[in-house]
Amino acid sequence: MTQPLSAPDDSQKLAAFEAKLAAGDRIEAGEWMPAQYRFECLRLIQMHANSELMGALPEREWIPRAPTLARKMALVAKVQDEVGHAQLLYRVAEDLGKPRAQMLEDLLSGKSKFHNVFHYPAETWADVAVIQVFVDGAAMQTQGALRSCSYAPYARVLKRICYEEDFHIRLGIDVYRALAEGTPGQRAMLQDAIDRWWQPIMHFFGPRDQASPHLETMMRWRIKVKTNDELRQQFLRQFVPLIVDYGLRLPDPHLKWNEAEQRYDYSEPDWEEFKRVIRGEGPKTTVRLRLRNDYWNQHAWVREAMTVWGRAA
Repeated sequence: MTQPLSAPDDSQKLAAFEAKLAAGDRIEAGEWMPAQYRFECLRLIQMHANSELMGALPEREWIPRAPTLARKMALVAKVQDEVGHAQLLYRVAEDLGKPRAQMLEDLLSGKSKFHNVFHYPAETWADVAVIQVFVDGAAMQTQGALRSCSYAPYARVLKRICYEEDFHIRLGIDVYRALAEGTPGQRAMLQDAIDRWWQPIMHFFGPRDQASPHLETMMRWRIKVKTNDELRQQFLRQFVPLIVDYGLRLPDPHLKWNEAEQRYDYSEPDWEEFKRVIRGEGPKTTVRLRLRNDYWNQHAWVREAMTVWGRAA
């Protein structure tokens, strides 16, 4: 997404805007905001909406192959939740000036981005467990922090989304536990999934703070309230014990707790791979976008019927 050109913001309005944020207040959709603030909020919320929509696809692949009827029903409900989250977020993003149809068109054409983790394959049932525990767990770190962001409509909708995501993680821990306490083959399958997903999860939070081009502005205006590195450390503190406690192998041989600095040390992930994936060169990017385009085209008649019905009404 490129920033739209606009006239310089009125200096008095900008001063009042920044004073309001400094006082801890929030901005509503109809209030004046600088063009850069609008741009950064729209960029963030649109990517979040795209990610919820595309994030339903890896798990959707496993609905027909879930090992029991109960697992199948739970997975159907979770996938439905994720698509619902996307619709809520597109509605919030629309208030920032970009029509939902345009956002979807940009996604389907590959013009706009979605989170790196949803460009990867879900190869086994254990991948479902890892997505629900670790990928959704990473998302909860970022979304939980964003409930305190300065853009009020986004903060409000995140309360509902995080409430449902918490249930998704609980569901995932149940699947994770069954595999971790299962047969040697099930434990090996789970270990393999953790190993394969670890780097994409470390990428999830974005580049190191000093390498993030948007971070300073977003932190100053409280669009974000925690840095990428803070969120990554927060995730490690919460989820590394879940691997260790079940006797599974840490996927990074250099991952260890640094007592002196009260933080985790870890191997630096391959940031060139992250850049390639975000550009749309991930292992499943083309397949997932083609599938989403197929759905969009197959259901064109529904959109057309609703348009005609709306005009008639």
